[in-house]
Amino acid sequence: MEWLNYHHLLYFWMVAKEGGVARAAKALRLAQPTVSGQVRALEQSLDLKLFRRSGRQLELTEDGHLVFRYADEIFGLGRELQDTIKGRPTGRALLLNVGISDALPKLVAHRLLMPAMRLEQQVRVICHGDKTERLLAALAIKGLDLVLSDTPVGGNIKVRAFNHLLGECGTTFFAIPELAKRYRRGFPQSLDDAPLLLPTNESPIRRSLDHWFESLDIRPRVAAEFDDTGLLKSFGQGGEGIFPAPTVVESNVKTQYGVHIVGRTSEVVERFYAITVERRIKHPAVAAISKSAKKNLFID
Repeated sequence: MEWLNYHHLLYFWMVAKEGGVARAAKALRLAQPTVSGQVRALEQSLDLKLFRRSGRQLELTEDGHLVFRYADEIFGLGRELQDTIKGRPTGRALLLNVGISDALPKLVAHRLLMPAMRLEQQVRVICHGDKTERLLAALAIKGLDLVLSDTPVGGNIKVRAFNHLLGECGTTFFAIPELAKRYRRGFPQSLDDAPLLLPTNESPIRRSLDHWFESLDIRPRVAAEFDDTGLLKSFGQGGEGIFPAPTVVESNVKTQYGVHIVGRTSEVVERFYAITVERRIKHPAVAAISKSAKKNLFID
């Protein structure tokens, strides 16, 4: 019978938590070569590469994320055992590892995750932002419980996963008060030659916007393009142009960025998906996300 060396696992876990060998060695009060050697020993015993170099930083590989998740559970149980023996309340939280596609608006992600964080049972949400393809790879090896995305898994992705449509909504255009006042009259034709801040061509919403502009014979002046929706909104907040966002978070965008509404359209639709490896959702937190989105968030 093969036995896992928990000392090796502990050193790996500390390196991952602390963000590097030097910090882990300091926390463990050990020499750096000792910690590095124990991590290499774990990699050899598991026949896996757990870290990769990114410049001067160490990053977890996909296998590393999976091993870290189990290590976190193992050492969490250890802490719970100590608390139980000493008569302290454990209150162990339910873990929810969520992958959030970098194309998904962060305000939407927050609204979707709120029901999970407000369950009667304590839930600890761990969010991982990345490209959808990488998140799906982590989902496939059960390093994630859920991926939130604005696109469903297609047939070209070699991952066995299931799409759960959470809802859909139209698109609202925003700008600082001066720009909003100037371009609100005559919307959407007023967007012709107007300065727009748009997602990059790779995003589904950008393709939908381009088709909509073409159907209306509107040619906006694209001031900048972004693959980060938060950065796009920050530029809009700075007055660099008009920008789109899902109508479902309209009030949040106005409050957070101090912008006004230029106009709305129901013809440019954004859809949001929960992607899991299960056909039927079993995780209580994922079930709460799906139920609340359909009942409360995306309503006519």
